[in-house]
Amino acid sequence: MTTTADGVRWLPVPPKPRRPRSALLGWAIAAVVLVAHAVAWETTDISFGALADGRRGMADFLAEAVPPDLSWEVLGPSLDAALVTLWIGLLGTTLSVPLSLLLALLAARGTAPSGWVYQATRSVLSFLRAVPDVVFALIFVTAVGLGPFPGVLALVCHNVGVMGKLWAEALEDADPGPSQALRSAGANRVQVAAHALLPSVLPQLTGLLMYRFDVNVRSSLVLGLVGAGGIGFLINQSIKLFKFDEMLTHILVVVVLIVAVDRLSAAVRSRLSEGDYA
Repeated sequence: MTTTADGVRWLPVPPKPRRPRSALLGWAIAAVVLVAHAVAWETTDISFGALADGRRGMADFLAEAVPPDLSWEVLGPSLDAALVTLWIGLLGTTLSVPLSLLLALLAARGTAPSGWVYQATRSVLSFLRAVPDVVFALIFVTAVGLGPFPGVLALVCHNVGVMGKLWAEALEDADPGPSQALRSAGANRVQVAAHALLPSVLPQLTGLLMYRFDVNVRSSLVLGLVGAGGIGFLINQSIKLFKFDEMLTHILVVVVLIVAVDRLSAAVRSRLSEGDYA
């Protein structure tokens, strides 16, 4: 302890207490992560030697694929199938909006009518997210046959689970001020949601919707591999027939489609973000 000329006493700063338990916990977590990676490495049979040994097979594959077959007999059907893939992603996104919004309102703490409804809705959303869209596609293919329709149904089911959760979290993070003001004026839950909550988070909801549209277009490509139509079906067919030059043509069309959708989605989300700060 020291005393200055004006009589002010300065007390020494006590040392920061050590936390041996926190340090020990950190080392334990690091050890568990390392062991998990070691087990995963061994279980998945990762071998860079095998990858190096297979370089000749990959070279032969690329030699058969390059140059791509850009004849109109291949490119025309590829463009048509790419549009089908785009429509699958679009309908799989927009048709899931009503149910996603309803479940989001029931899965948000501020708008759920009761605790058991909140928990039940969260469980439904978790189930829809847990089942991959490919599994939904296989189920609907057996029900309605091959084609784009089962792909749309599969995306709707899976997208409801994902988008419902994202929207519910956006509703929970919204500014509570407008909602509290309406409740104080005697508004019920529906009025609060319609006139205060949803308008305040509409830019966030729209941005998440555009993000899911981007993801769903990519997912619809994979769904085509299991018979749900679109350009994924043509890629799968080309691989089975060993027509790798046609496969490369379809992949190039997919790249153009994905880049275009990605740029559109990014532009919309950017405008929404600018609107939030305007």
